[in-house]
Amino acid sequence: MVEKQANNPLHGITLEVMVRQLVQWYGWERLGQRITVKCFTTNPSVKSSLKFLRRTPWARSKVERLYLATGKKRQYRK
Repeated sequence: MVEKQANNPLHGITLEVMVRQLVQWYGWERLGQRITVKCFTTNPSVKSSLKFLRRTPWARSKVERLYLATGKKRQYRK
């Protein structure tokens, strides 16, 4: 049975898109200050961040929450 995602604001947005946009909005340094994980503070790269976030549910959850919060802020600025 296919589960509907109508109420999921992250439906169709990949983790890579989230990370790339957060880096674009904040930069690695500020992103590492907001979410304190080594993949954002020590030799950061999209590839290493994705590897870590896919294996670490609590960190991925923080990225998703920040992405949603940032998206809402950016939406109001327009």
